[in-house]
Amino acid sequence: MGRPSKERGFLEGLSLHNGQIGKDIGGGLCQLGNLIYWIALHSDLTIIERWRHSFDVFPDVNRTIPFACGATLSYNYIDLQLLNKTNTTYRLNLWLDDEYLHGELLANTPLSYHYEIFETDHVIEQQWWGGYTRHNKIWQRKTHLLDNQIEENLISENHAIMMYTPYLTQQN
Repeated sequence: MGRPSKERGFLEGLSLHNGQIGKDIGGGLCQLGNLIYWIALHSDLTIIERWRHSFDVFPDVNRTIPFACGATLSYNYIDLQLLNKTNTTYRLNLWLDDEYLHGELLANTPLSYHYEIFETDHVIEQQWWGGYTRHNKIWQRKTHLLDNQIEENLISENHAIMMYTPYLTQQN
């Protein structure tokens, strides 16, 4: 793809550098990486390279998928790479509307499995230096549509420094 630049049509957007939110040309490309990764987790595509932010920057308000289900992108050394080792031909469609980035993965044959992504072992820990870290494991549950046989695979174990104070107590 090459380095994002104004000349190539990239706009300024949110970026993350050393745990600090800023703006940069091509900022927001991680949202694209996040969507493609999330779609790939719901398929038989093989993820051969994936990186995630080492910082948890945004609180869970409005979060709809488990923590650490993203894929960061940064030219030219942090990438998301997928490989199709199946006999199925896939097509990834991506589009924007006025508010959201959308995507879908289409296949040339009916799929044999239903996929679920879920987390276990979620914990938030206060560290000796006064901040907080967050940890979890992300799993893929693959259910065969004919016989309901279930296979579960560990996708990733995640650890991140939280850039905000977590909500630790429950209000009545």
